[in-house]
Amino acid sequence: QAQLVESGGGLVQPGGSLRLSCAASAFRLDYYAIGWFRQAPGKEREGVGCISSSDGATYYADSVKGRFTISRDITNNMAYLQMSSLTPEDTGVYYCAATGGMATIDGRDYEAWGQGTQVTVSS
Repeated sequence: QAQLVESGGGLVQPGGSLRLSCAASAFRLDYYAIGWFRQAPGKEREGVGCISSSDGATYYADSVKGRFTISRDITNNMAYLQMSSLTPEDTGVYYCAATGGMATIDGRDYEAWGQGTQVTVSS
């Protein structure tokens, strides 16, 4: 069964940066697309971005475009979400998810989810 474990969350000041990691086991990232999602308190889950399995192409939500970067290390079966120019609106629990289908930012397309890691942007 596919398993995902996120790490790297924490407290960061506005304007700061943070890198989240997503460790995958029981499946290979060159066969599965990875999506990153977040959920703020009282809000619906939001797709942040995704990376395709075949060629590593990425796609981002408008809210994070130019600030967030998704990458992967196929050798170590890791995916990453590099976040910069963070604002309090970026606060939330961040999840990585995996799908054997196309990479999208619709959570309904994903079969496996990590437990999430908290990101808090505050001064």
